[in-house]
Amino acid sequence: MTFTSLTFLGFVIAVVLFVNATRSPRIRSWLMVAANLVFLASYVDRPFELVPLVAFLVLGYACVELLRRMPTSALLWSGLVVVLCTFVTLKKYAFVPEPLTLQTVYAVVGLSYVLFRVLHLMIDARQGELRERIGPIAFFNYTASFLTLTAGPIQRYKDFEREARASTEVELREPDVYAAFARIIQGFVRIAVVSAVFNYVFAAVSGRVLAGTATLAWSQLLATYAVSAVSYTVFLYANFAGYMDVVIGVAALLGQKLPENFDRPFQARSFLDFWARWHITLSQWFRTYVFNPLLRVLSERVTSRALAPYIAVVAFFVTFLLMGIWHGATSVFVVYGLFMGAGASINKLWQVQAAKRLGKARYKALCEQPIAIYTSRGLTFAYFALGLSCLWLSLGELAAVSARLGPHGWLLVYAGLTSGAALSFAAWDALASAVTRVSSLGSRKLGVVSGNLLLASQILLILCVSSFFHKSPEFVYRAF
Repeated sequence: MTFTSLTFLGFVIAVVLFVNATRSPRIRSWLMVAANLVFLASYVDRPFELVPLVAFLVLGYACVELLRRMPTSALLWSGLVVVLCTFVTLKKYAFVPEPLTLQTVYAVVGLSYVLFRVLHLMIDARQGELRERIGPIAFFNYTASFLTLTAGPIQRYKDFEREARASTEVELREPDVYAAFARIIQGFVRIAVVSAVFNYVFAAVSGRVLAGTATLAWSQLLATYAVSAVSYTVFLYANFAGYMDVVIGVAALLGQKLPENFDRPFQARSFLDFWARWHITLSQWFRTYVFNPLLRVLSERVTSRALAPYIAVVAFFVTFLLMGIWHGATSVFVVYGLFMGAGASINKLWQVQAAKRLGKARYKALCEQPIAIYTSRGLTFAYFALGLSCLWLSLGELAAVSARLGPHGWLLVYAGLTSGAALSFAAWDALASAVTRVSSLGSRKLGVVSGNLLLASQILLILCVSSFFHKSPEFVYRAF
């Protein structure tokens, strides 16, 4: 069920109408179970293909309930090993021997995000934070909600439970419905317009990179690769952020509030700041359950004051390495993890050394200079765009491109992307500031009319662009 299809639109309308027709928490829970099962069933040809996913959910529920009753470290570590081994087997990671994998077709959609929720509950149960039993229905709706199954956001169970309870007491008002529809339309603009346009550019250009590694002139390969990297990065952001707009808007129509997953990531002034703005709930999960515990363990074992500032460098590297590897089952994602880990570590090392040499006050003042701001934003965007190559190139293709470009080619690409991004961001900010001033003046004069005109123009834009491309690009991040 694609998120830009009429089928999904009809499905959402039916769910919203049925759920809002009752205030009974029990009936609402069962309605959400039905909606989630229908959504899951849309990804398979036969019901049998969902058996491994259902089995993983049963395994996760059993581990959570056992830990709630017997919160011991030994049981937690045993459960983590079993759950993680089952996960990597079902995902068919490259290092898993083929005889150990299931030799049949089955659905793994949403499995990675189910894993995060299961591990979160297991760890919280071990720490004594789950005092009350989670019923099977509540567990299923939390781990397999159609709103968050394929790519998050990764909501904590306490927040999910609070929102589910509050939704039965919330009566939708006209401003709430208007805001929800505006958010959904904004999401479709990102998916059906921005994402579609840049996906078209990427598809047209990236093929030349793959087919012409040995035939294109070196300068042509460099330029073609740079355009491919930029177009894929913008496509991925518009596609992913647009999906988040849609599900957050739909959740609002159900009386629920989902956490935000993006906060203007291309305004980030450093790689670490970028990951505090991009896929926010994923970053928060890794910070809570990987980075903080690892930092605490390393701090207890490394007592040298001289080495203390560099402990975070190691912790960031390991955390981002694991985050990168999580994205995919093939060996190229190890490269992606190493690249992300190196970026986080270099960024942290730079912060430590710059503050040490310049002093915190001078370093902070330097970071607030416009040229430093836009250069930092350009460096961050360029690094991330190059890292995302692992998502659209195989390991062999990446090696072929790397060999052809050479070290000086990579430096030129990075420098070119940095300068281009910095200038683009400066121009965009100036344009956005001017548009904001004009639109705020129009809003004061026209009031609600201006808002309706904006929504109407967005809908018209979606229809025009969709008629050109015939079909909007599928949600790309569900593959990870």
